[in-house]
Amino acid sequence: MFILSLTYIAPLSEVDAHIEPHMAWVAGGYDSGVFLASGRKEPRTGGVILAVGERSQLETLIATDPFVLAGVAEYEVTEIVISRTAAGLDALR
Repeated sequence: MFILSLTYIAPLSEVDAHIEPHMAWVAGGYDSGVFLASGRKEPRTGGVILAVGERSQLETLIATDPFVLAGVAEYEVTEIVISRTAAGLDALR
C-alpha cells in the first residue's frame, strides 16, 4: 500500500483553477481500483491518497494528475506494509 501525499506549491487561487479536472482524475483512480481513500489536508495545504499497485504504476499515474501538469502541486510517495488493522479493515493487509 502507498500513501500519496500531495502538497500545493502554488497559491490556492491557482490550485482551485484546476480542482475539477483533478477531481475527475481522482475519480478515475477509484474506478480503476487503485485508490482506496482520499481527502484534503487540514489546514488546506494539499491532500492524501491511499493507493495500491506497483510504485512505477503509481508514479506514472501521478504524472498525469492535472495538478502536477499545471505545476501547482507535487507528490511524496511512501510505501507502507500493513501489519495490523482495526476490525473490518483486514483487506488492507
